[in-house]
Amino acid sequence: MPSGCSIRALWIINNQETAVFSRRFPVVEKQWCSAFKTANGDSGLDLPRLPTDQQLANAFARRKRREGSTRGYGIRVAQSTIGSDSWVDDPITRHVISLCLSNDEEEEDSRNVLWPIVLHTKGLYSILVLPLVEPRELKDYVKLCRRSDCGPAVGEDLSLSSVLLNISSITGAFMVAHAFGDIVSGDIAEPEVVVSASPSVGGLFDSLTGSIGISSRAKPVAAPVASSSPSGAATTGAAASDAPKAGSRLDRDLLRNFIATAMPFGTPLDLSLSNIFAIKANGFSSAEPPPQELKQPAWKPYLYKGKQRLLFTIHETVNAALYDRDEIPDNVSVAGQINCRAELEGLPDVSFPLAGLSTAHIEAISFHSCAQVPAHGIDKQNIVFQPPLGNFVLMRYQAGCGLGPPVKGFYQLSMVSEDEGAFLFKVRLMEGYKAPLSMEYCTITMPFPRRRIVAFDGTPSAGTVLTTEHSVEWRILGSGRSLSGKSLEATFPGTIKFSPLQSKRRGDGDDEESEGESGEGTDNVVNVEEFLVQKMNKDLPAVDLEEPFCWQAYDYAKVSFKIVGASVSRMSIDTKSVNIYPTTKSPVEFSAQVTSGDYILWNTLGKAPSAAAV
Repeated sequence: MPSGCSIRALWIINNQETAVFSRRFPVVEKQWCSAFKTANGDSGLDLPRLPTDQQLANAFARRKRREGSTRGYGIRVAQSTIGSDSWVDDPITRHVISLCLSNDEEEEDSRNVLWPIVLHTKGLYSILVLPLVEPRELKDYVKLCRRSDCGPAVGEDLSLSSVLLNISSITGAFMVAHAFGDIVSGDIAEPEVVVSASPSVGGLFDSLTGSIGISSRAKPVAAPVASSSPSGAATTGAAASDAPKAGSRLDRDLLRNFIATAMPFGTPLDLSLSNIFAIKANGFSSAEPPPQELKQPAWKPYLYKGKQRLLFTIHETVNAALYDRDEIPDNVSVAGQINCRAELEGLPDVSFPLAGLSTAHIEAISFHSCAQVPAHGIDKQNIVFQPPLGNFVLMRYQAGCGLGPPVKGFYQLSMVSEDEGAFLFKVRLMEGYKAPLSMEYCTITMPFPRRRIVAFDGTPSAGTVLTTEHSVEWRILGSGRSLSGKSLEATFPGTIKFSPLQSKRRGDGDDEESEGESGEGTDNVVNVEEFLVQKMNKDLPAVDLEEPFCWQAYDYAKVSFKIVGASVSRMSIDTKSVNIYPTTKSPVEFSAQVTSGDYILWNTLGKAPSAAAV
């Protein structure tokens, strides 16, 4: 059996549990049939076949009901049954699932099970990808689903992790699933690469112009994909028009064309949408073929011709949960990526040392398929790559926030009555941050999705306030005002009044009893607040546990900001250390920007979800 990645079949299921698109690959299915016959010999077992779309949709719906949600529990719970994914007691089963094709799950065996199915949800759709595996690996998984002990044992040979690590097609199946997810959701924009709008003079001139607000602004680069034909600009527009738009309905013809180009016969070749659109619009041209001794990679179907330059952008997203409590530690993490655009002629190799690995506290790292990492040390990792066309993500990583949280502080909200509350913010921006780091804007929003605001009173020490029916927005730093080289402390006290809750239990005996309890507890403020919180939580229904920020029992404020100038993880690229072979006089530019992700200030006086410390 081939050691690479081959896909037996894939399905796209909508939120109504209907298969809206599917594709089976007969060439790969013949390989599976041959492997099954070889593994079972003359045992007389019936050859398992791929299910119909309806059979698979029904099996997916049954699993969703059995596992509690689309992804499932991921761990063994009281509702878990023998043979189910959650019985394996491994969180990876939320992403690599199995489907039982038989209605009677007690008769489950390897002939009635589809595994491993890579599950990726995007928007309203669930993408299911079934890669080719050895029949013995499927039998190993069925054994794991039926053993009595809970969870993988330390040092045990047969565990789900060890099985998956030996399956080379799992990684490729994930890439295929994510590519289809981007197509069906319309999320196919190239990664952003930012450069300065004009060259920097440096020194005193930059300091003077920056201080009066006329410093050169960075702008994103989104140049068209270079074409080997003279009419490259015109044809690129045609290619871009083929891209799906966000919010559009499922384009089955586009999916079929993508499969025919990106993974013919079930073997993924090039999953780059920009390359596929360019090839469809321009075709292949032999006007300037590469030298015979150089092999042109699949991710670079055309050779660039024009002014040469090399651009790098570090884009980091900061996620944080700040509690301001002694018993719950704050949690701050950074998800980063290095975006690149190489406008270089020919097929050059680019290499550079990536510095700052030890100070960035890298937790996970992955590279583009064009990259090689031949050597690495404690604080330095050398990267060599042959860049494709257009903007691409060279590297992704998870790291700690080496400089500390960009926004520190606390948020307190106390309900003084059922419909009126008092709040207080105290925050400090960019504490410990020095130039060239600069915060361009910062906004804190208090959302109240289930309550309507009827009155508001409060004046912050800095910034402006904007209110809507369901939120209060505090704009600490607005457009045109940046913060660099110093910190800023700001406070925001105020009161807020909501419209009365429309209780469904009004007039019931329980309400009368509650009113009596409220009257008795007026002398004790703590008891009144506890009673009000409990009463409001009863009136505010909770939503799916997989959306914790929509759980209305919690009060929180969300912080949004943007920082430019450098990364907050201390990851960096020295442009003077970038080497291009064959040597060319190509300028190398570097930029960095940091934006907020789920940056949450939890109410210090209320409930707050937190992960248990190990």
